[in-house]
Amino acid sequence: MQMNNIISQQTLREHIISLKKELNAVILAHYYQESEIQDIADFVGDSLELARKAKSTTADVIVFAGVHFMAETAKILNPDKLVLLPDLDAGCSLASGCPADEFKTFREQHPDHLAITYINCTAEVKALSDIICTSSSAEKIINQIPLDKPILFSPDKNLGRYLIKKTGREMLLWNGSCHVHESFNEQKIIDLRLKYPDAKLISHPECEEPILMFSHYIGSTSKLLKYVQQDFAKQYIVATEVGIIHQMKKAAPEKEFIPAPPNDDACSCNECPYMKMNTMEKLYLCMKNQYPQIIMDDGLRKKALTPIERMLEMS
Repeated sequence: MQMNNIISQQTLREHIISLKKELNAVILAHYYQESEIQDIADFVGDSLELARKAKSTTADVIVFAGVHFMAETAKILNPDKLVLLPDLDAGCSLASGCPADEFKTFREQHPDHLAITYINCTAEVKALSDIICTSSSAEKIINQIPLDKPILFSPDKNLGRYLIKKTGREMLLWNGSCHVHESFNEQKIIDLRLKYPDAKLISHPECEEPILMFSHYIGSTSKLLKYVQQDFAKQYIVATEVGIIHQMKKAAPEKEFIPAPPNDDACSCNECPYMKMNTMEKLYLCMKNQYPQIIMDDGLRKKALTPIERMLEMS
């Protein structure tokens, strides 16, 4: 629905703010959301920060401007609150690439292994895991596991390979990946580094190994944001979803941020199409209608809660 022809963006913003007060709602947004949504949110963060915020909120309604697994996590932590997601179809290639039935078989094939699972997965996969992690907490969590305990790491193989190098731990990896972080073109990034010789390449650990090899700094979205504020460089080539650049520009307006180019010049592959399914119009409508909402079987919720609480404790 193209509401912006009928309602101005400013009016839309005013309606959302009014509904937020009326519902006693909190709007949580991921760094990869559209800039307008980031600017109206009560809190913007990465997956770990958003999970912590969801757990601690006193609001009656959580409006989650992110993707489905993030809103599910908020519901797992807040069974008695109304959790709204502007678009229920806002999914994740990592989550869809790790079906619960196949993950269950994977676990059964390695019964002696501890399953550490990246938060980018469904509630059903979380319920089958021992510990959930995020890109910002994974290394710290893995380092707390006894050395004699073998580990299954799912579903992101690129993040898993990066963590094997960082921790020195051998892990069995699920063969999954984020299509956004696999879209960056190595040769084009090399060309950009030649064009901007003083620029630093900063990358998310979901990127493929050749990109990480060239990177000056590797970190989660929140760590990348902190890095550009504290570092001395004036230019950065940013190899993660382009939504984070909005926060980088706000935090360090004197610096230049260059999006890492994707393989295909004809597509916006460095944008997550799922994240961008949420719009200001959909945000307004979901609050107005109190729909779509996340509904979850309580048995599943309780099973998924345990590994999430372990993550929060170990992080």
